[in-house]
Amino acid sequence: MMGVGAVKQDIKVMILTGFAGLVAGACSMAIGEFVSVHSQLDIELAQMKRDKQRGCNNNEGKQENGGHEEEEEKESLPNPLQAAAASAIAFSVGAMVPLLAASFIRNYKVRLGAVVGSVSLALLVFGWLGAVLGKAPAVRSSARVLVGGLMAMAITFGLTKLIGSSDL
Repeated sequence: MMGVGAVKQDIKVMILTGFAGLVAGACSMAIGEFVSVHSQLDIELAQMKRDKQRGCNNNEGKQENGGHEEEEEKESLPNPLQAAAASAIAFSVGAMVPLLAASFIRNYKVRLGAVVGSVSLALLVFGWLGAVLGKAPAVRSSARVLVGGLMAMAITFGLTKLIGSSDL
């Protein structure tokens, strides 16, 4: 949205681009998460298979609880579909923030300010929430997420302004 906002003042174009970015980003995040978690699952299953083979060779007569333990291990493995869905939903929720902020403001400069302000607040909240859930330092984590997001918006805005202001 910031890239389009750098060269187009039309609210409809900005909202349409924001929605397209939401869909594309959610799909990209979901697919990336699915591939990553599925790779992790494959590695863990292969390791479990190797461990089981080693255990069978070393303890051929000691397999009383093996089936129950194996079921518990498989239940604790990551689920690629759940990870993909969670990633798509999280991205979509985050992407709704600038869409909602921009949707009701006609004035171009105020709209850009609302997008930057709402996204900054959301970045702080998401950074804080991630820190709390991960038991990390909240201020440092929030600041890192905020600075990274502001840098991304500034770079997108600046490059688009520089490269394409006359082409759109």
